Amino acid sequence: MSEPKTKITGASVARFISTIPNPEIRNDCRIVAEIMETATKAKPRMWGTNIVGFGEHRSVYSSGREANWMITGFSPRKQSITLYIMDGLERHHVLLTQLGAHACGKTCLYIKRLSDVRLSILKDLVKSSVEQRIKTNGSS
Repeated sequence: MSEPKTKITGASVARFISTIPNPEIRNDCRIVAEIMETATKAKPRMWGTNIVGFGEHRSVYSSGREANWMITGFSPRKQSITLYIMDGLERHHVLLTQLGAHACGKTCLYIKRLSDVRLSILKDLVKSSVEQRIKTNGSS
């Protein structure tokens, strides 16, 4: 079985965030990092070259493959900030209806700007996801 391509690196999260060209997105990412650090009680670490992750747990996939993965994280992408809600977004339906402008994948929440969403709801969503992930998988 192949190893996952995205792994923890020793790169500086602060340096990564400081290189985000758009100052509004850069500030939004700092706020998202604070929210996730508070929820996980874990320091941010770079996963690959462009994902900021918090915490770590061992995931076992349906194929039987195992890999270490973050409990939650985010990445500033060209079109939006991607938040990785690792327990899946389906269980957060009620919070998502109250959040504000966003799009969803299975575990990815896409927001253009924090000003487009209700910050208190985003905090609740991240906290709930982290608590569920730790309860289900543990953390390190």
